[in-house]
Amino acid sequence: MTERLATGPGAIYWHVANKGELLAAATDAVVAAALAVEPAESPDSPPQDRIRAVALGLFDAIDEHPWVAAQLSASSWQATAPRILESIGRQVRALGVPEGSWFTVTSVLVQYILGAAGQNAANARALAPGADRGEYLGAVSRAWAELDPDDYSFTRTVADQMREHDDRAEFLAGITLVLAGITAVHPTGRIDS
Repeated sequence: MTERLATGPGAIYWHVANKGELLAAATDAVVAAALAVEPAESPDSPPQDRIRAVALGLFDAIDEHPWVAAQLSASSWQATAPRILESIGRQVRALGVPEGSWFTVTSVLVQYILGAAGQNAANARALAPGADRGEYLGAVSRAWAELDPDDYSFTRTVADQMREHDDRAEFLAGITLVLAGITAVHPTGRIDS
């Protein structure tokens, strides 16, 4: 960054105290941009569409900037976590979830979003530079298909599905499952597909 700004590496520390503060500020900026994403339909979309938009914004931001996942894990309960909690929590409230359940329901959504996005980023980092994702998933799928049928009957059965899966679509399916669970437990909220 200092090269693009034509400054020395120490100049940035005029504005921040240390590397940790710099990473926190960068994380906050990435998350703020992700939370500003609006649903494709309209700003007046139902809360579940807004939750999906925020979730995908965070998923895509962490996919593009994998270091954000580690930074959120290391220091998330400082400045950035309240932003995420507020963004999701407002939509949980709009779903009609009773106030006594707001924290739990919001926490479950946030944990799923950050956990799944972080795991996706970790999986992407695990690939060797320049590796082909399709080839990698094919190799894993073949290895799963060759597992002992008595010990891994389920894993063998889904091996082909894993080979062809789309990380983003699977992530959204998880959001839909969590939202369906919220509606089942708190039926006053309505989930639109």
